[in-house]
Amino acid sequence: WEFNGSFYQPSAFLMMGIPGLEALHPWISIPFCALYLTALLGNCVILFIIRKTQSLHEPMYYFLSMLAVTDLGLALCTLPTTLGLFWFNVRRIGFDACLTQMYFIHILSFIESSVLLAMAFDRFVAISHPLRHPSILTKTTVLKIGLAIVLRGMVSLLPIPFLLKRLTYCGKTELSHSFCFHPDIMNLACADIKVNVFYGMVILLSTVGMDFIFIVLSYILIIRTVVSLTTRDECLKALNTCVSHICAVLVFFIPMIGLSMIHRFGKDVPPLVNTVVAYTYLIIPPALNPVIYSIKSAHMREALLRALRRKRA
Repeated sequence: WEFNGSFYQPSAFLMMGIPGLEALHPWISIPFCALYLTALLGNCVILFIIRKTQSLHEPMYYFLSMLAVTDLGLALCTLPTTLGLFWFNVRRIGFDACLTQMYFIHILSFIESSVLLAMAFDRFVAISHPLRHPSILTKTTVLKIGLAIVLRGMVSLLPIPFLLKRLTYCGKTELSHSFCFHPDIMNLACADIKVNVFYGMVILLSTVGMDFIFIVLSYILIIRTVVSLTTRDECLKALNTCVSHICAVLVFFIPMIGLSMIHRFGKDVPPLVNTVVAYTYLIIPPALNPVIYSIKSAHMREALLRALRRKRA
């Protein structure tokens, strides 16, 4: 679009795959397909098992259901453009379609961060106040927490597409990834992007940054409670209930922090490193989370085995 000869927005952007390995994209798509298939099937199985197993109808597994839905959304957001590029070399994505994909990717990322915080709070209450746990985290309370998480993500990120639409772009249309990411789009503009940078940093620090800080604080309080337990077996049993959640937190936050740092301060970082971190951030957590919880949670494992036995019978 052109307006008064000065305002310009491209009709579309061109997505990039893995730099330097374009000829190998069909082969590279194989592990990506495996990861997407694991994410879709794994999270659907988690949701099915929790829905069908009455003993899993408790706060920990309600939050796990929220995490599974969020992971499904993240996988479905990037799957069409990523596999479309690797399989058919479809690099073009419309300007508005790109902003829409970016909005949902960021919303779902923020929701996942908040769900992980809610799960940390659930573990803290379950370990520190086990007798009050059912009365503190009732079904109604869990539902209210879920709605607050979704509303926080939607409202806080609502200005981002409009802040990008007001910018003038310089004719450069190549994105760094096979999906749309706010810093990536913003850096293609030839206008002043200070407002975008400032708002992006404020929102990131006040949501994901605060979530991470409160998760760390929750585990400090959990460790204090566990240390005060009388026997070693009680300590190990209490900590064992947190292992899956700690793994999920590390799998999500480490690549997310790495990608944010690269986009803001890593101008000299090789494009391949940027690409690998981005794919790790968006594809690995949805694929690994159901595997982590299926392996580490005895209740989930038993419910899954019961469901498989019933199916065979």
